[in-house]
Amino acid sequence: MLLPIGDDQVRGGHFPLFSYGFIILNVAIFLMQVNMPPSQLNAFIYDYGNIPTETLRGENLPSLLTSMFLHGGWMHLIGNMLFLWVFADNIEATIGNLRFLLFYILGGLAAHAAHIYFNMDSSIPTVGASGAISAVMGAYLILFPASRVKMLFFIFTFRIPAFLFLGFWIWQQWLSGTAALQIESAESSGVAWWAHIGGFVFGLFAGLYYRIITPPRSSGYL
Repeated sequence: MLLPIGDDQVRGGHFPLFSYGFIILNVAIFLMQVNMPPSQLNAFIYDYGNIPTETLRGENLPSLLTSMFLHGGWMHLIGNMLFLWVFADNIEATIGNLRFLLFYILGGLAAHAAHIYFNMDSSIPTVGASGAISAVMGAYLILFPASRVKMLFFIFTFRIPAFLFLGFWIWQQWLSGTAALQIESAESSGVAWWAHIGGFVFGLFAGLYYRIITPPRSSGYL
């Protein structure tokens, strides 16, 4: 299995308070989830996960936020938190804490919008931080394209430029998302591909904005 486990760190900047805080919060909520009996957990997911048909009716709108902090299993959580750990801190260190908080939330909402657009009839709850994290990755591609991402392949590690890793990642999401449109539902695989794509596109535009207004650091700018 090939996984990102680190990157080149920016020098100085803001302490990534929210980046690390979101990891702690997501893990804490998941630990609460796994200690619920199945019936309670199911009700919890339906109450706090986002259901497209409900959102389009104007119901349970807070779930657009709460769903970003729920996860469907250990691998779902670990994968998301790993990507958040690798990519978010450089963004927050560069743009600042409050800007990062707003960016993260808006990225998650953009991801929801894309997912809902392609799943208007869905009554399946959507959970996970991957939409907001995809926005982080989109911004990272713009702000730190030359940063080296440390990859783990079984017991071996090596580094590749961020633009190669992130470009390949979004290409995979695009292929999977467009393929899903050919079948009954864009979420039939259990993965909200268009949430990933929507979040990433939002992150690209946000990254362009922050690159213009933020002085470059020793951080992988081209």
